[in-house]
Amino acid sequence: MAKSKEKKKLKKRLLHKYRLLILNEDTFEERVSFKLTRLNVFIVVGFSVIILIALTTLLIAYTPLREYIPGYSSVKLKRQATELMFETDSLKRQLDINQQYFASIKKVLTGDVEEVNFNRDSILLLEPRDTSGLNMRISREDSLLREQVANEDRYNLFEPASSTVSFSLFPPVKGSITEDFDAEEKHYGTDVVVPKNEAIKAVADGTVIFSEWTAETGYVIILDHGNDLISVYKHNASLTKDQGDLVKAGEVIATAGSTGKFSTGPHLHFELWNSGYPVDPTNYISFE
Repeated sequence: MAKSKEKKKLKKRLLHKYRLLILNEDTFEERVSFKLTRLNVFIVVGFSVIILIALTTLLIAYTPLREYIPGYSSVKLKRQATELMFETDSLKRQLDINQQYFASIKKVLTGDVEEVNFNRDSILLLEPRDTSGLNMRISREDSLLREQVANEDRYNLFEPASSTVSFSLFPPVKGSITEDFDAEEKHYGTDVVVPKNEAIKAVADGTVIFSEWTAETGYVIILDHGNDLISVYKHNASLTKDQGDLVKAGEVIATAGSTGKFSTGPHLHFELWNSGYPVDPTNYISFE
């Protein structure tokens, strides 16, 4: 019975009607009046709170105002961060490639070669055999054939097996050779004496990959001819081509001089590098 009385009492309180009046302060004239119950007030306030929460959520989720809320991540900032991450990764890869490239150019400039196979032909180490019964005399036909093959391969940088592709080199200068290629002494080029300001020419079509001054070898220009072939021209008096220029075989790329700490007079120090290893230029070019 007590619980029933309490429920009736609570219901009576909730449904008890009140009047809300809005009066004119000076004349006490009634402007607006509302009939209210406590239940109506609770319902109106509840719905108002729900609508306010919904509007605030929509405002935050679908308007730029959310970016001003501390701790709320921006979709635009996330996208920019992702793009910057990919760009950074690409730049890092490009930087690694450039570092490897510059390291190889430095290797060519300084001649820093540790283990080099200076002969492109493989040398087979055969077990000793008894050759006492063999006729080792060289016939005239064999000598003529050897001379013919040697002359044909003199101007070919590729293996005889790939003779479908020939690669002839243009002499950079004409003159007397004062110092030959010597791998043991780490002299990886050929020194050719020429008059000062003599035109230095490209040995083949290619791209200038280095054209700068160095303290030890003066003005240096390096050409990339493709097929893993690089030509190097050192101790020049001046350079006529810049890095990135395309040149043709026989085109003037520098003038001869005697620049750099290691120079002893007007000459051209010329090097050929094939697949990252120096080769004797006189095997492929006639300087005289």
